[in-house]
Amino acid sequence: MKQKALKECDRYTTKYAECASGRTISVVWQCRKQAKELNECLHQYTNDSVLEEMKKAYMLQQSGQGSLGV
Repeated sequence: MKQKALKECDRYTTKYAECASGRTISVVWQCRKQAKELNECLHQYTNDSVLEEMKKAYMLQQSGQGSLGV
């Protein structure tokens, strides 16, 4: 889930990294817009509903494999 989110949000990650480059404490207020965009993108791929869908898919896959072994 995390890998997919990072892959899908790569352009936002890059924008945030470019903004943060060379900054220390000021990154908090100087890169607020980029951080918000990145978090909104990541949330699309890492929320509870996505996790539930992944669990369902896993359970279906496991139940399918179990019936093949019997």
